[in-house]
Amino acid sequence: MVKLASVQYFLAAVPILTLLGLMTLLRWSGLRAGPVSWLVCLAVAGLAFGLTPQVWWVSQVKGLLLSVYLLIVLWTSLLLYNLVQQAGGIEALAQMLERSLGDRSLLLVLIAWAFSGILEGLAGLGLPIAISAPILVGLGISPLTAVAAAAVGHAWSITFGNMGVVFQTLMGLTGLEAAELYPYPALMLGFTCVVCGLAAALILGQGRRWLAVIALGLLMAGVQYGLAAAGLPGLGALGAGLAVIFVSILLRKRSANAHTTENAKTPTARLLAGLGSYGGLAILMTLLSLPGRIHDAAYPLMWRMSFDAVTTRNGFTTPAGYGPVFRLWMHPGTSILITALVSYVVYRLSGLAQAGAMRSAARATWKAAAPTSIGVIATVGLATMMDHCGMSMLLAQGLADSMGAVFPIVSPLVGMLGAFATGSNNNSNVLFVSLQKNVALLLHINPLILIATQTTGGALGSMIAPAKLIVGCSTVNLLGKEGEALRRTLPWGIGIGLLVGLVALALAAVPF
Repeated sequence: MVKLASVQYFLAAVPILTLLGLMTLLRWSGLRAGPVSWLVCLAVAGLAFGLTPQVWWVSQVKGLLLSVYLLIVLWTSLLLYNLVQQAGGIEALAQMLERSLGDRSLLLVLIAWAFSGILEGLAGLGLPIAISAPILVGLGISPLTAVAAAAVGHAWSITFGNMGVVFQTLMGLTGLEAAELYPYPALMLGFTCVVCGLAAALILGQGRRWLAVIALGLLMAGVQYGLAAAGLPGLGALGAGLAVIFVSILLRKRSANAHTTENAKTPTARLLAGLGSYGGLAILMTLLSLPGRIHDAAYPLMWRMSFDAVTTRNGFTTPAGYGPVFRLWMHPGTSILITALVSYVVYRLSGLAQAGAMRSAARATWKAAAPTSIGVIATVGLATMMDHCGMSMLLAQGLADSMGAVFPIVSPLVGMLGAFATGSNNNSNVLFVSLQKNVALLLHINPLILIATQTTGGALGSMIAPAKLIVGCSTVNLLGKEGEALRRTLPWGIGIGLLVGLVALALAAVPF
């Protein structure tokens, strides 16, 4: 019986091991590794996990809807980026940020770490990497390093980002109010604020700034915790990222008496193009996301698809439910597209864009996004197939059974597994919160601790999720190099996850 269970655990892991092996060892692109791993998953699910045509259909339609939800952000953000790049806005924006801070080494870290966290606070869905990485490239960082630094740097912000979507889901899954739920996640994610900042600094070759990063990381952690405690968990990442950048610039101004001679340059049209496009995008997304008349008017317009319950031949049932909710005006892709179209008109009127600029940007977007989309659809489809056949749940249960009392150490890795497979902390929590809670009760551990490690691990999993790395690579002309990016981020993800696990193990020693 034990041997049979071990075989099942191994078979459940085969699709993920295939994807990891092809991308990291053979260095295949997501375009190649995704479909091959999907075919492997199809074979394993059909032969060993009772996949039926109905289960397959439901899982793949859900996966396609999730992919479209993500790919809308990819296509629109690429279009906007290409338009701003043609107008010279990316380069001018990078130069302005460098002048404002006056400290290039710290600036690099802040873009990968705090600025990307602000973007996650606004929307998420791969946007932090898609926008931060090109800015880093504009500052002279290699594309691969830029993607890896942004992927690792922004992971701290995900649970309290995206205007509260992840935390609201966590509340719904646990049945707890925000005041009961926030302390442990805020504490553990506060720890990751510091560690992710240090990791991003090391990736960028700026490890000498460790003291400044720790000080700013503690500020970031404190602001995020304070906003959650004040009943504003959805603003935690946004507020923490803004606080770090504001304090960094303020300290720079106080310490530089010659500030006026270096930074009194008149803004150029190209700089205004970059500031106007990305600043306008931030303002529009904030207005749509924060409570108020605009939000209330935009929120109700939505569409979602319902699915019946499905059961495999092995008896694993996925209950009836809905696919992702598409809110026309609330989806970040809508804001990005509006910004891109308005930017093009303004660029044309101001002479920053030629007559064929939109066609040129659209061609560049198609060239990068079309093959990337295939990899995203395949990897997300693999994840939903594993989910609907019970393979993801079996892997998590196997970890719980094998680790026993030291399970808190690997508890974050369960969250990472879910995020790696689905590309989403939110989906990882849906998959594994119940399991983590039940394991905690069996081990006589405060369930809130393992719920916190679950969502923290899910946040860290964003730095290794192939779907998000594919999006990031596509914006810096690294199509086909997603495996290289994963090789860079995977050790950091596992290492930080285990550190969080040690923190959880220490907290679990306290009786409840």
